[in-house]
Amino acid sequence: MSCVILGAGKIARGFIGHLLYLSEIPFTFVERAQTLVDLINERGAYTVNVLGHSEKNCEVKGVCALSLSKEEEAAEAIAEADIVFTAVGGKNLEELIPVLVKGIEKKSEKGGSLNIITCENWKLPASVLGAGIEDRICGEARNYLSEHVGITEAVVMRSAIEPEEEQLKEDPLTVNVQDFWELPVDASRVAGTLPDICGLKLIQEFDGFLERKFYTYNAANGTVSYVGAMLGYQKIADAAHDERILEILDGVYQETAQALSKKHQFPLEEQLAFAMTSRRKLQDYTIVDSIERNARDPLRKLGKDDRLVGAACLAMEYGIEPVNLCAAIAAALYYENEEDPSARELKRKRTTEGFDVVLEEVCGIDPYEDLGILVKRQIGQLWKRGWIKIDPPLESLGKNRVD
Repeated sequence: MSCVILGAGKIARGFIGHLLYLSEIPFTFVERAQTLVDLINERGAYTVNVLGHSEKNCEVKGVCALSLSKEEEAAEAIAEADIVFTAVGGKNLEELIPVLVKGIEKKSEKGGSLNIITCENWKLPASVLGAGIEDRICGEARNYLSEHVGITEAVVMRSAIEPEEEQLKEDPLTVNVQDFWELPVDASRVAGTLPDICGLKLIQEFDGFLERKFYTYNAANGTVSYVGAMLGYQKIADAAHDERILEILDGVYQETAQALSKKHQFPLEEQLAFAMTSRRKLQDYTIVDSIERNARDPLRKLGKDDRLVGAACLAMEYGIEPVNLCAAIAAALYYENEEDPSARELKRKRTTEGFDVVLEEVCGIDPYEDLGILVKRQIGQLWKRGWIKIDPPLESLGKNRVD
């Protein structure tokens, strides 16, 4: 039994690698960044710090990494593996398809089953990989793919946080993680059986589980991050205790809960209870997480299918007016960070091309329809509250300005 982890970032090391090490299952990282590959191979170990529970800290030993650019080596490692995990970020999934195709082709010659488990905060990540692999694979490997390869999804519930500078001096690969241990996996798409991996939990009724997590946890995180940034906070937990932010956050939980419970037919009370687990996580002072890290890359996070706009569209679809989600979107539109290229571009686009263009091109929202108008109205509300301090307060709204 062996595994490959595509990616060697904080989730790959601090969650997937950690669980495999505790399960005594050998694994190899395959990583795009050569400096990280070299560092892993040079050190051969790294530290996982469990925030608030130092007694659970762990040194993960005997680790190694391959470069994604060395496709033949990486494909051979996939062919020797029983499970491949991905933890690269959803926008990078398509880059994995060529090496996965080669790995599956090699695996088809060796025999046995192969499961690919996506560990991404992304919409339908297994479908992205599955469609890409099916389009490119050929010959006998195509039959092997349909009969012996499972491409399924996990829901990543553990947060992995940037370590402190002193920790990095001691171990540049160290990861700080939340004290959460379950990795739910969609059982319906697994080929054969999975080994006993610490924390891995097969879920039979997986429909909606990933969407439920994304539009609860990620929408809430986006809300606290962008409204918190607007109010001058540096840390997530501090922002999540501000009553002004909590008023919006709890409204977001209500809006997403109603939409999700209607779509997936589970009790509203059950979804609201799930939302409270998100609230407790955000308010947990032992998880020292920065607003900047979570607000980073606003152009992506304001996308139509992402945490805020996607949740607002879902609410609208089920007849729920997403007032609080639109307040979070409005705050995100004003997010500024000169060190973040995405934030710089958002500001440029907002100030030179106008909100209508941003709503249409970044958010995928028609600025003249209900959702676009509601976002503009919430911009006006944030200005009235004194949270937006730009004069004129609604620059670029022009004739569509909403107070």
